[in-house]
Amino acid sequence: MRHLVIVLGDQLNRDSAVFDGFDRDSDAVLMMEVQEEAAYIPQHKIRLALFFSAMRHFRQGLEKSGYTVHYAALDDDSNRGTLSDEIARWVHKTRPEKLIVCKPGDYRVEAALRKAAAAASCNLDVRTDRHFLCDPKAFKAHAEGRKTLLLETFYREMRRRHDVLMEDGKPVGGAWNFDKDNRESFSGDGPESIAPPRAFRPDDITRAVIAMVERHFPDSPGNLEHFDYPVTQEQARAALRDFIDHRLCNFGTYQDAMVTGEPYLYHSRLSCVLNLHLLDPREAIDAAVDAYRAGDAPINAVEGFVRQILGWREFIRGVYWLKMPGYADLNALDADLPVPAFFWTGETEMNCVRQSIGQLVDHAYAHHIQRLMVLGLFALLLGVRPYDVHRWHMSMYADAVDWVSLPNVLGMSQYGDGGIVGSKPYCASGNYVNKMSDYCAGCRFDPKLATGDDACPFTTLYWDFLSRNRERIQGNRRMGFQLKNLDRKDDAERRAIIQRAKALKARMTGETYL
Repeated sequence: MRHLVIVLGDQLNRDSAVFDGFDRDSDAVLMMEVQEEAAYIPQHKIRLALFFSAMRHFRQGLEKSGYTVHYAALDDDSNRGTLSDEIARWVHKTRPEKLIVCKPGDYRVEAALRKAAAAASCNLDVRTDRHFLCDPKAFKAHAEGRKTLLLETFYREMRRRHDVLMEDGKPVGGAWNFDKDNRESFSGDGPESIAPPRAFRPDDITRAVIAMVERHFPDSPGNLEHFDYPVTQEQARAALRDFIDHRLCNFGTYQDAMVTGEPYLYHSRLSCVLNLHLLDPREAIDAAVDAYRAGDAPINAVEGFVRQILGWREFIRGVYWLKMPGYADLNALDADLPVPAFFWTGETEMNCVRQSIGQLVDHAYAHHIQRLMVLGLFALLLGVRPYDVHRWHMSMYADAVDWVSLPNVLGMSQYGDGGIVGSKPYCASGNYVNKMSDYCAGCRFDPKLATGDDACPFTTLYWDFLSRNRERIQGNRRMGFQLKNLDRKDDAERRAIIQRAKALKARMTGETYL
């Protein structure tokens, strides 16, 4: 054999650089389902089924197109269970002159691949991942000489470079960013009827995968009753069309809103197919821009959607490869508590947390405000170790891949990087949740209270967070207003808050649920 091309589970695009120069007569593809990757952290059953089903469908498509595919199924008796051992097995079997792989989305996986290739005395060609619009070298050049990395600066640069929502060198609509128009919540009556994301009924391949996951991972979190994710490129495109036609028009205005029993609202649920490479980000961007040009969606919705993909997604990946491997160890606030047990089950009296985690258990999904300003916020205020929050995020979300999860969680959500990704800690009291959702109306806790049995844990822990981190954050100008509000509280109230916060931490990180 000439080349053995390794296709990883989150790189399922036929236009990948690994297929450049592919010769069907002398090259072959290697795809591997391995126990090591499925179990190095506990993983949601939906996440496991999504990856394995998408991989098996991709294999089927390659074989129909005449590719030779060597596929190591998880339940194959010959499967050795790790990437390194499987690569060694297939190199011994096929004797390739070279291994080819696209740059992985996980620093740990790239290191394992390089080690395995060296151990097998086989050359390894790591190719650029063309799925993304800014490769790590280009981002490094962007970051060179800058004291701080700002999304807005990078985003404008990307808009110009790729000529997206631009006219005569200026942003369409007269502004780069319409975020001020994207912070509405719903009235007491809630939203009108919203079409949920298109569901995809499991076919024979997916049903076999679901059975395998139930058999091999019975104790994994979550359940598979509601599995309806797209698992092919065709389904991913259908999901994109469904979002553009039915939810994009209101996506911007209500993207920060939260409603009981509504896991999706106007969100796209496209992050999974984007992160598995089943959907090209250019295609998603073009579809949204075309909707604006046709008058089918307003500029605030389209710009907000484009910013998440062309701006934030590319920015986060750039930070990951610029700062790894040391980035994973950062803990600027010295947070040291474990992830609460109810983060896996939702068994808590805090309605906002119960609602958000209930979605995770059923769908392996929560939208960005539930991630950042409910679950991420609570972990931040409580003082959970940032890397542990990241590992939990990787466990519970179907769309989580290391490159996107680590900077979003450790950096943006937990401020573990001290300001590399976010310019300030995203801390707030229960009043924020009350403003942006209807969760508090169904909760026994009062978001306005910081002390007493009825006080909202978010509000108590918010003031405790400011108190214990004052020296670390007082130099941040964006935190000045919040610290002044803390100073308005008298000594007796501050002591009562700290005392209740200690009790909450002890109960929440022990064996009992609040």
